[in-house]
Amino acid sequence: MLVRRLLIGSAVLAGTVTLAACGSGGGDTKPTSPASAPATASASAPAPVPVTGGAPWPAPTDASARAKVAGLPMLGAEGQVLHIHSHVDVLVNGRSLVVPADIGIDLEQQKISPLHTHDTTGIVHIESPVQADFTLGQFMTEWNVQLTKDRLGPLKTGGGKELHVYVNGKEQSGDPAAVKLTAHAEIAIVYGKPGTAVPSAYAFPAGV
Repeated sequence: MLVRRLLIGSAVLAGTVTLAACGSGGGDTKPTSPASAPATASASAPAPVPVTGGAPWPAPTDASARAKVAGLPMLGAEGQVLHIHSHVDVLVNGRSLVVPADIGIDLEQQKISPLHTHDTTGIVHIESPVQADFTLGQFMTEWNVQLTKDRLGPLKTGGGKELHVYVNGKEQSGDPAAVKLTAHAEIAIVYGKPGTAVPSAYAFPAGV
């Protein structure tokens, strides 16, 4: 069982960019997935639709390998120097897909990435032993779901289908993978025909 005590020092993320501002959430008790109910999403967001069998994008079987591809270390405990949370919605053709639990958590090796999920609420925990900027692209790489201007996993733009990324209801320009994960940000990745309702806020649980 992973403990809250920091076991790996700041050298694991040497060379990362200093984060100008960081938030602090309530302490997480353990890296495994709790059985708590999801937090309530914004009223403008479609209700989450579980996808049968975990498809199309389940959590990777080798979290450590995916973290390495994302340029992230695997830690012996959740970092405490930077401790914030963002929320990620993935909307495909007007339906909200499940963001799986245990992204960035290697249960077999008892290691955890600075970016991880504990449950299927879509809350991304950013818990690092050093101040740094972390991006949506790093999280999606950990999830093994490609994100570019014209691609979301196996889904490509064209034929009336578009791909847009929003932060707190505001559309982002440029590379969507470069969007920063910031405290209490509501990030919506939207694929499909124009006109999908986009959530602009998320009701984070108390202490998160």
